[in-house]
Amino acid sequence: MAANPQMQEILDAFEELGPEPIHMLDPKEARKQPTPADAVERVLEKRRESIDPEPVASVDDRKIDNADSSLPLVGKNPIRIYTPEGEGPFPILVYYHGGGFVIADLDVYDSSPRALANAARCVVVSCDYRLAPEDPYPAAHNDAFAAYRWVLDNVDELGGNGTIAIAGESAGGNIACGTTLRARDEGLQMPVHQLLVYPIVDGDFSKPAFEEHAQAKPLSKPMMEWFAEHYAPEAGDPYFSNSNADLFGLPPTTIVNAEIDPLRDDGPLLAERLRSAGVEVEHRHYDGVTHEFFGMGAALDAAKEAVNYAAGRMSRSFEKSRARA
Repeated sequence: MAANPQMQEILDAFEELGPEPIHMLDPKEARKQPTPADAVERVLEKRRESIDPEPVASVDDRKIDNADSSLPLVGKNPIRIYTPEGEGPFPILVYYHGGGFVIADLDVYDSSPRALANAARCVVVSCDYRLAPEDPYPAAHNDAFAAYRWVLDNVDELGGNGTIAIAGESAGGNIACGTTLRARDEGLQMPVHQLLVYPIVDGDFSKPAFEEHAQAKPLSKPMMEWFAEHYAPEAGDPYFSNSNADLFGLPPTTIVNAEIDPLRDDGPLLAERLRSAGVEVEHRHYDGVTHEFFGMGAALDAAKEAVNYAAGRMSRSFEKSRARA
């Protein structure tokens, strides 16, 4: 299972940056390591191409309460609001970044929200959350749900038209699905679509992909075990163990997976469970690419294709929802 030439170029650049094995570090040191986003920038520099972020009409950084009204307020978390060119109001996409619940932030995952805002012509609200082990499970999930409620309460201020979707990458995919489930359970407005990019769907690391890609980069099996040890999710909690949850009533779902990824088998498993629950779902697998490929559109054609595919699926859900309104 070889990486395609563009993906290999990025992997080589990542190695040149000298990342240390995340699972051998303490979390504070792990957060200082080079990222795949840094590798993409290095590739672009070598190609003598622009490293400027994909432009959108506006980017607005704010902070919001990091717990919903049923929980004690601990502080505030950053959000970043990306608005596309054109005349609104627009649909809104609530987006959660990856990082195994332990590392990464809005800056590391800046490219995906920009690309989705432009491709789906929607306002993207990228939501940060507290990280483990300082704040273990369910802190990130609680913060994510609080951010979703905040978006529901501020649609007009955000330039939204009342139509909302949800998305996340890796750990963020788990958070997004958990947020949708909790919205259903608590009777809140449901997203009209969920986009889950190589999501973590449970804590089972015995799937074949975890053995086949145990030493893959940028994500390995030891890293996944390290993340789980620090976040310490409760076994069987449906908001984390999405594949074991009651999935009835969830919105149309798009799942994207990469071939060279320990999480390769998580997406198809969740897709199967969603279909069994009567949910309309499409799963697309991309060969020759690794975990984190989705946000690499500036240097990787497969990423552009995946973003356009996902945006097209979301846009159809936006249009159907507006037609019913």
